Amino acid sequence: MITMLRMEECDEEEFLCLRLAIAADSGCERKRKRKETPDLSYSSSDQSYEEEGKILSLFQMRDQMLKLHHKREDQQSDEDGKGLHLIHLLLVAATSVDQNNLSAAVENLCELYQNACLTGDSVQRVAAYFADGLVARLLTRDSPFYDMIMKAPTVGEEFLSYTALYKVSPLYQLAHFTANQAILEAFEQHERTNNRSLHVVDFDISYGFQWPSLMQSLSEKASSASRILLKITGYGGCLQEIQETESRLVSFAKGFRNLIFEFNGIVRGLNDQAKPKIKKGEIVAANLAFHLSSLGSYSEISDTLNYLRSLNPSIVVLVEQEGSRKTHNFLSRFMESLHYFAAIFDSLDDCLPLDSSERLRIEKNHLGTEIKHVMNYDKDGDNCLRFENMETWKKRMESHGFSGLQQSSNSIMQAKLLLKIRSHCSGMHFDGENGGFRVFERDDGRALSLGWQEKLLITTTSWRCI
Repeated sequence: MITMLRMEECDEEEFLCLRLAIAADSGCERKRKRKETPDLSYSSSDQSYEEEGKILSLFQMRDQMLKLHHKREDQQSDEDGKGLHLIHLLLVAATSVDQNNLSAAVENLCELYQNACLTGDSVQRVAAYFADGLVARLLTRDSPFYDMIMKAPTVGEEFLSYTALYKVSPLYQLAHFTANQAILEAFEQHERTNNRSLHVVDFDISYGFQWPSLMQSLSEKASSASRILLKITGYGGCLQEIQETESRLVSFAKGFRNLIFEFNGIVRGLNDQAKPKIKKGEIVAANLAFHLSSLGSYSEISDTLNYLRSLNPSIVVLVEQEGSRKTHNFLSRFMESLHYFAAIFDSLDDCLPLDSSERLRIEKNHLGTEIKHVMNYDKDGDNCLRFENMETWKKRMESHGFSGLQQSSNSIMQAKLLLKIRSHCSGMHFDGENGGFRVFERDDGRALSLGWQEKLLITTTSWRCI
């Protein structure tokens, strides 16, 4: 994850060895060592000692920023002036990296590290993580410095940071609640024929945080004499995560005596023949929350949607980040990502105090990791996220035989209520107003988006098979 991280948390002895390995690497001795130690930069094995020295000086500046950042905690950025300067440095550095201009890239990245700060204002913080993402692009996958920057958080660290973000920000909550409301309404529309049975097929179960609120809503419609069956088939990346999610959901469901809960976990890719066991009469709802953008290719997206149609669900809910990050155009991806994450980092100041250790954990172990992977997923294909805007996803859904559904008045009211509860410093704002978090009704009422000021962040849509 974000090993943007404190270098002091790394092995000091290992870092010293890396420095000595470069400093001692010269002449024929240097050629011999090249066979034993990986390259430290992005170019070929005959890269000059001078270029290696530039990479080392860059990491020394980064190390200095990480060790001194606590002394900057109380500094306020020169507001607009300093923030604009940081953005300018990021754009110039990104252009230099894209052009393989090492000297210019190192110069601008060094200046970025001099002005960025993990505990400063939102611009200083986001600049620090984007600087790390750019530095990673200067390195080969074999470089020990690459691993230092791109090191992922532990499973526990990632879980805690995601949980913290889920609790304090409406970012994911609003999307999940809106999706659940659409599922609930589809269940109610088939009340005479649904046998009081709802089967949710979740294509990316993750931690399962979306489903407790649906259990609560279903329980309010059930009674001890007329219980409701909720079945969830959840696809996940690994068996351990699925088992932990199942345990979490089963434990929560035990609090509702008028609700019968069943869970079936499927490890994605482990058993391609495994399919949801759908019984006659039950209502099927398909959940595509943050799943389509995670697929490795457009053909995989198409295959998933074709498979989804074969299940003939009563409703499909689609949740995705807003953006148009072209896979093969680095500068376009950089610009879009910078706008997106700058808005999220800014919004966290509305959710948590500046000196919050919880905010630092969220940014380090969740958002920062995402930034660095977005900057480098052409190096790391397994983490290729295909972010698109609502209009693009709409075309894909329609071309595969799905028709968009209107967002209900209850969904809109619920979204506004959630913002009222979750808003802190800025208050709540709706379409047409300026300020903090905002709800946008789009596509003639068929899409509901959460935005920070003018920047759209996440959009929820609902679909049915034509």
